[in-house]
Amino acid sequence: MINTVPSLLNRALARFKRDEGNATIEFALFFPLLVTLLLSTVEIGILTIRQVMLEHAVDRTVRDLRLGNLIAPTQDDLRDLICDRSSVVPACSDSLLIELRPVSTVSWTPLSEDTTCKDRNNGSINPVVDLNPGTSHEMVLIRVCAVFEPIFPSTKLGVHMSKDALGGYALVTSSAFVNEPT
Repeated sequence: MINTVPSLLNRALARFKRDEGNATIEFALFFPLLVTLLLSTVEIGILTIRQVMLEHAVDRTVRDLRLGNLIAPTQDDLRDLICDRSSVVPACSDSLLIELRPVSTVSWTPLSEDTTCKDRNNGSINPVVDLNPGTSHEMVLIRVCAVFEPIFPSTKLGVHMSKDALGGYALVTSSAFVNEPT
């Protein structure tokens, strides 16, 4: 009689069902998987909430820029406005970097592929980024990068996130708008 894989599996499952011992082995096998799943779910939920709140704050700020309510804004002005509007972003003013650049209607050059985020190793040194809100009738691109610490960095999701030198992950949102005529 040839033992096939399904018949061996059926016999092993039958033996497993007949055992009337305690569930220690099953618990030891499945508990780490369930905890990892639970922690990864919490991590992705918080990541999603942060992303949505950051996008909402950027959209509201872009509206003010587009309508001309912000005259010659600085990096700090825009950062403070976005941070005030995104309530669940921890240490917002320390982790946010904003790029703002008009688009040439001749070349239609987009923002670069490489996103510039704040270097948390050198807190006092900020990367140089464009911050030009443009003029009337001009199309402007904006990109905001915020860096956060994972809540559970040792879970599978936390391990596979791309991180900076200090272990934080970046959330990036971008938008485009056309300045209203003055």
